[in-house]
Amino acid sequence: MSDPVDAGNLETFSILWLDALINNNENKAAQKQLRTVINHVKTFEDPVDFLHGVRHSTQTDRLVVIVSGRFSHHVIPKIHPLIQVISIYIYCMNKSHYEQHTQSYNKVKAICVELNELVHQIRLDHKNLSIMDDQLPFNIFSMNENDEQSSIELNGQFLYSQLLIDVLMQIKPNEKDKRELITLCRKSYKDNEKELDNVNRFDREYCPSQAITWYTSDCFLYRVLNKALRVQNINILYLFRSVILDINEQLKQAQAEKHIRVYRGQLMSNEELDRLRCSVGKFISINSFFSTSLNRDTTLLFLTTGIYANEHNHDKCFESVLFEIDADPVVVMSNSWNRPFANISTFSEFPSEDEVLFMLGSIFRLDDISYDQSSATVCNTLKTVKIIRMTLCNDHEKDLEQLYTVMKKYFSKAETNNLLFGKLLIKMGKFNMTENYLCRSLGEFTSNDPSLADLYHLMGMVAGAQDNYNESLEWHRKSLTVCVQACAADHVNIGNSYNSMGIVYRKKGERIRALDSFNAAVSLFEQAHHENHQDMALLYGNIGNIYQEKKKYEDALKFDEKSLAIKTKY
Repeated sequence: MSDPVDAGNLETFSILWLDALINNNENKAAQKQLRTVINHVKTFEDPVDFLHGVRHSTQTDRLVVIVSGRFSHHVIPKIHPLIQVISIYIYCMNKSHYEQHTQSYNKVKAICVELNELVHQIRLDHKNLSIMDDQLPFNIFSMNENDEQSSIELNGQFLYSQLLIDVLMQIKPNEKDKRELITLCRKSYKDNEKELDNVNRFDREYCPSQAITWYTSDCFLYRVLNKALRVQNINILYLFRSVILDINEQLKQAQAEKHIRVYRGQLMSNEELDRLRCSVGKFISINSFFSTSLNRDTTLLFLTTGIYANEHNHDKCFESVLFEIDADPVVVMSNSWNRPFANISTFSEFPSEDEVLFMLGSIFRLDDISYDQSSATVCNTLKTVKIIRMTLCNDHEKDLEQLYTVMKKYFSKAETNNLLFGKLLIKMGKFNMTENYLCRSLGEFTSNDPSLADLYHLMGMVAGAQDNYNESLEWHRKSLTVCVQACAADHVNIGNSYNSMGIVYRKKGERIRALDSFNAAVSLFEQAHHENHQDMALLYGNIGNIYQEKKKYEDALKFDEKSLAIKTKY
């Protein structure tokens, strides 16, 4: 997309290195080695600039910090409390002089006097850190039994995450977007020879039948796509939509044919566990590809020994959990919003792992969370593991019917997939992204395409949401012109244009023009609908608001009552 994407760090982890001598030849050579572990390495000579860089990172970033002994006393107390700083290494000439830091600050992992030692330690620790940080992005569906509309509003994030997946997969991939993705990755990995080779190989060799193989290999694609899913970087997801679609198609073709029970070992933060504890009996949408195994004992053994166990003991903010998931293929076959799952051993870079992959956006019921003493028996240890039991769900679940009804309505309208995507971005509040995307889409329409009216309408909505009222009115006037030229008898769309203009005039404080626009919309809607059609309720409400602002309360009450009378019928 044309919205600028920061190619500086497409992955989760960054190294920030503060040293007054950062640019000497020895340090530059070490930076090259470090990029083979963590691609994004940012260097600082000045502690003020360094602290500015750290504080302007986000809580979804993961920062590995290297600081010279000279600056350690000054900066470590300031950065240690930040959640995004996950480990600190001190590079110095005199190790004993700084050993007190390891006692005072548990994020200080090592004090190194040799660069080779520093690089080796970071390489060793990174596997542990990346596993600990392999958290699942998820949304929880909360049911409001008393109010259907409130329930949908309450679960907006849940709904939009589902819609986003489906809309993205319906937008046809093109070569221009692939070139943009490749250019972006080449820029990000320009100083990383190994990953740059992978990017170039992807450009030359990728084909749809290899999507899962690429996703499961230890290369840039897995890390970039997973970060984009985790932080909902829609720009990156848009560029990766062909890969997402290809993975979905491969999973469909290999769809499991019988009921299976699968497992996933994970370290979860206490905060995430608390969210899940409060959500037993509810539905959970996993907003990434969900990797699991058919082998319970192997998963448990991996979870309770080695790097998982070591990191768990080291950091009390995390707890070992075992997901136990029941999945029936009948659920997928009967689901309008197909989220397949399959054993991907034949596609995977690691066929011995008995891996079952669920499509991103899969929805599960959270059945139970409990400790299981059998985990200690299996692993010959006193350690027990928390078991999170879930069941794959479909759209026939009673409490999910509202959600899927809204989704079906969303896709039932005669709009192009490009416009559906723009509309969804507006719903998600991504106004800058919407504007850039729609401007790009303008070139894909012919001058006499009736769909231009919808595109101009969306541009008007974006401008209005950003308080650019005059620009918003211009777009709505353009939309109105296209509607009239395309079909003068299309009273509904023409009426919608007048209603949108009325809303903008009201925001500008021009109540007379707003009222004229709303009345024009009412006249057009009356020609298209009967007087009590549900679309009329919105218009009557808008007119009532104008009269209320003009302190004409009797008129306001009359229109509010008309609006309410219609709403109670629907």
